[in-house]
Amino acid sequence: MLRAVHIFPKFPNLDKIEKLRKKYDSLYGLIPPHITLVFPFESDRSLADLHTHFVASVDKVRPFKLCVNGITATSDNYLFLNVTEGSNKIKDLHDRLYTGILRGFLNEQIPYTPHITVGRFPYTAALERAFAVTQGFSETFECYVTEITVESIKDDQSSVIEFTVPLGINDFTK
Repeated sequence: MLRAVHIFPKFPNLDKIEKLRKKYDSLYGLIPPHITLVFPFESDRSLADLHTHFVASVDKVRPFKLCVNGITATSDNYLFLNVTEGSNKIKDLHDRLYTGILRGFLNEQIPYTPHITVGRFPYTAALERAFAVTQGFSETFECYVTEITVESIKDDQSSVIEFTVPLGINDFTK
């Protein structure tokens, strides 16, 4: 089964991200806006094994503030909403999750940059047009990240939530 791990931010103004995604992202309506921590992977590990790994990986990670703002175009034809606060915490989560039973799934050839994808394009000219239109998009989005979510991905690319893991469940220094 194909699975991935995400942060699903709970921004009060999330509808503004969804408006962009509806126009530019082919996954709009199939998965909510998200920051991918573990990219889609196929594994025969049981859900219980994965749950144990994820709980152990994040048990001492405390909830943190997330802020996103500004649009970036990538060389592989995506539009990203940039993480402007919380990036180091997200990178730490990413690194923690890709240990143990998931170590073999890490693609070390691609540097990890936390972001929310708001557009996917088949060719560069379409990306450039969308990027020009979105340069005026200056909305700021803020919330606290308190959990990670494990999803399975159906054949139609829709997301099915399997479970969530709260951050800091064994951190008694709060």
